[in-house]
Order: sequence, then C-alpha cells, then structure tokens
Amino acid sequence: EAIAAEIDAVHLVDHHGELLDAEQMQQIAVAAGLVAHAFERLDDRGFDDRTTGFLRAKVGAPVELGQVVHGRRRIVPIEGGTIKGPLLNGTVPVGGADWQIIQQHGFTELDTRYTIKTEQGALVYVQNPGIRTAPPDVMQKLLAGQTVDPKLVYFRTQPKFETSAPELQWLVKSVFVGVGERYPTEVVIKFFKVE
Repeated sequence: EAIAAEIDAVHLVDHHGELLDAEQMQQIAVAAGLVAHAFERLDDRGFDDRTTGFLRAKVGAPVELGQVVHGRRRIVPIEGGTIKGPLLNGTVPVGGADWQIIQQHGFTELDTRYTIKTEQGALVYVQNPGIRTAPPDVMQKLLAGQTVDPKLVYFRTQPKFETSAPELQWLVKSVFVGVGERYPTEVVIKFFKVE
C-alpha cells in the first residue's frame, strides 16, 4: 500500500510519452510490491546449512510451438543470470532454456537446462526438471506473463548437476530440491541440498 501511495503521488508515462491511467499505475504498484516482497522474504529466510544457492535468471518471451502429443509445448529462453550462496556462486550465461509442456488448467512440466560458470571459472551443466501449478485462474495469468503472488503457485524442481571440476563433485553426488518463483521477466530458485 505504501508503494501504491508513492506511485500515486507521481505522474508516470509510458514509452510513447503518454500519461498512464490509474489502472496502469495500480498494476505497476502491485508488481513493484510483489518483487519487493520477494526480496524481503529472501533476506528474512537467509541461507542455512542446507542452502546451496539462490539462482536469479532473466527469461525471454516464450516460443509457442502449439499443441503436441503430450500437451502445449513452449520454450522459454534463458537470457543470463546469477547464482549466489554459501556453497555456490557464479553466473548463468545466455543460452539455456526451459522446454515446457503445459497441460489442462495450466499445470506445467518443466525441463530447464543451462550452464553455471562459477567465480573460479568452472563450468557446471544443470538439468532442472520440475512442476509448476496453481489454481486455473492464477496459472492463466502466469502463463500470460502477468505478475502473480508467488505464494499462490507451487513451483518445485529437482536439479541435477554435471561438472568435471574436482572441487565441485559434491554437486554431482548429492540430491537437491529447488523452490521457485516466477515473475514476468525472471525466475528465482533457491536450491537446497538434501542430507
């Protein structure tokens, strides 16, 4: 509400220089509040001894292939990102993607593949299958690229890592779970090592 009040106190214009109406300004306020809330929750949760890292990846516009044998296929390109945490730090280079199958009511099967380049220069291949589901109206908004409250979406993954780096073999020989949040232009995932 405080963010909404601050935005309401200023005049915003779109990329054409046109003054935004009240509904557009309210949408911006809601989006800003949700993103700020996500950052606050991350700070509040912090990292514990099971946390491997927190991945933040920028994603591009989905490529829609349409209806295939198992559902609606779409590919979401990964346009770079970072991973930060007590056990793993580095960047996510451009070039990965999420090959999704969307079922009835928006239930989404994820097959995300990308590379991490650690701060020490080691390369780690990640295959991160998972699922994302929510009530149908929430999934409809999410799949349309709208901002939704992450608390309404069940988004879990099971990342598997491959690397030739000797110091990172613990990644290959451990089981992990990812807890994700989807925003219009980025995905954030917190990885936990299962003990």
